[in-house]
Amino acid sequence: MNTTPDFTKVMQDMMASFPVDASSMQNAFKTQAAMAEKMSKVALEAAEKSTEITAKWTKDTIAKMADMSKAKSEPTDYTKSATDFASAAAEMAAENMAAFAEVAKKVQMETVELMLAAGKDFSEDATAAVKKATVEVTTAAKKAAAAK
Repeated sequence: MNTTPDFTKVMQDMMASFPVDASSMQNAFKTQAAMAEKMSKVALEAAEKSTEITAKWTKDTIAKMADMSKAKSEPTDYTKSATDFASAAAEMAAENMAAFAEVAKKVQMETVELMLAAGKDFSEDATAAVKKATVEVTTAAKKAAAAK
């Protein structure tokens, strides 16, 4: 009866001939983790600043509404109060939208800077890993050829 050949030893020998350097994977993971930390910092700072802008805008709007809701002695005062509120609301909207735009601009600039730096780091890591792998494979091939 025929038995199925056991390729375990063959596979082990083949894998031993082409060693894998786990440190390059660890370095890639560390680089990615550092990048994620920096991106998270950018996002959290933007969220914090946006929340501050929104809270201030809301507080200012409520204060303007309080002025508008006060009882007036003349009917024309109600019209003036509503007009003043609308004018102030438009002005606040313009100011706050400009503040949000500044936050977005800062996030965009920081993200581009991080991506460029990460691209450079990844490129350097990849180049180093390829060079090291080439040397290891060449050395393994020479050893295999010398063993024959």
